[in-house]
Amino acid sequence: MFKKISITTFINLLFVFSFISTIIAFIFFLEWDKNRFSTFLQQRYAVVSNTILTELQFLPNNQRLEQIYNHFSLKSINSSAEVLEILKKGKVLYIQETRLGRVRILKFRHKNFIFIQNIGYNLMLEDLMANKRSKIALFLFALMTGIMFFLYIVFIKKLIPLSRLNAQIEEFANGNLQIKIADYGKDEIGQIANSFKKAISYINELIESKNLFMRNMLHELKTPITKGRIIAESIEDVEDKEILIRAFERMNEIISNLAQIEKLTLKTQKLEPTSIKLSTLINETKKLLLVDEKNECIHEKYKDIKLSVDPNLFSIVLKNLIDNGKKFSPDKSVTIKADEEKIEIISKGEKLKEPLSSYIEPFAQGEKRQSGFGLGLYIVKKILDLHHFDFSYFYKDGKNHFVINFSHCKVSYPKLA
Repeated sequence: MFKKISITTFINLLFVFSFISTIIAFIFFLEWDKNRFSTFLQQRYAVVSNTILTELQFLPNNQRLEQIYNHFSLKSINSSAEVLEILKKGKVLYIQETRLGRVRILKFRHKNFIFIQNIGYNLMLEDLMANKRSKIALFLFALMTGIMFFLYIVFIKKLIPLSRLNAQIEEFANGNLQIKIADYGKDEIGQIANSFKKAISYINELIESKNLFMRNMLHELKTPITKGRIIAESIEDVEDKEILIRAFERMNEIISNLAQIEKLTLKTQKLEPTSIKLSTLINETKKLLLVDEKNECIHEKYKDIKLSVDPNLFSIVLKNLIDNGKKFSPDKSVTIKADEEKIEIISKGEKLKEPLSSYIEPFAQGEKRQSGFGLGLYIVKKILDLHHFDFSYFYKDGKNHFVINFSHCKVSYPKLA
């Protein structure tokens, strides 16, 4: 269970549990101490009252009384108005009658008082010991609570750099390869940050090396392919000419796909979504396929919805799916269906021999590679992932159905004229 919660949440729960436990323990302690201290006070007040009543028999002077008060931690209340208020409003805890006089123990405003009556004496004494005890208990509780809050703040402050580092790691994972990692000190979090900083530097060096290799390779391949394509046009044998032209076009297509894959893999390809009609997207796709808008090999059966997509990238998706459908269909035609939830590219042909997940891997091997699905469907899946669209496949009635599902996304419809 604890593996599913964050460290910050765990510390918060631990602090709340500790704080509640401390309060409960303190309440039980106060209740226990209250009963114990009540017994102690009864014994104390019996000793105090008997001592003072006995001393009053000898008519002590004020100095002698003050000595007794100091010895028992008592304070004399000399104001008549205050004495009357205590007698009137104070709660009587108990009364003791002796042959020497009368003693009342009262509680007023959370303080204990001893009222001693003797012939010629009416003494109101405040018990300083009882008051100090309650203040000490409250002080200890406040001290424990303060320590807990201090430790909590220290723990949270120690975790703040970890949260900041996690945000920077997520930013790096989302494609910001040039992120700058701050100095987090020399503790464990600082060591992790330094290791991550080294990893970023190493990854950037690898990416730069790969980019340099890809740029040089693509440039070196483009030139001979272009020259070969030009030379192929001059061959008189029609059959050989078409074979060579198709081969050079295929190589050129592979190079374009490699360039596109590089952008998608490095996450340097940024979406530029706009609201656009599906019919407009399909017309743009036909231009990429070098077919006219009324091409009879592409059958359109769809509701002209509006999508919020990147037109350039989404046209590549449709182009790859339509191109694959035409290429492997016996009648060299495809059907495009669409509604408010999905777009389907349908074509006749044999069922895929393996699950779709195998064909969307880059550089698919064996029969998948020979079939031409290796790069095209990989690019389709990557672009649809950028749009947060789902991609699926099913086979029905001798036809392959490639489905782009956007039912979880917002789709709008154009107003009818």
